[in-house]
Amino acid sequence: MGILAGAILTLIVFAFIFWPDRNPFRQADKTRLDYLKERKDVIYDNLRDLNFEYLAGKYPEQDYAEQRTGLEDEAARVMAEMDTLALRPRT
Repeated sequence: MGILAGAILTLIVFAFIFWPDRNPFRQADKTRLDYLKERKDVIYDNLRDLNFEYLAGKYPEQDYAEQRTGLEDEAARVMAEMDTLALRPRT
């Protein structure tokens, strides 16, 4: 009985791991807007990390200001492109 339960459990685990919807080799189709949303999230995470490290004393004021300005400019470009794509009529 124990061997049968182990075999069934093994089959269930293999089915769960290798089920086609969960296949890591199949790439989902991403739109430009999806990419920009992910990029925006990364930029915000970088800004949060930069602020934390600055407050911890790891960055001098000038380096912090330069990096923050660069990240904010990049975030503004990404947000502008997202707005442009959102206003574009879908075809």
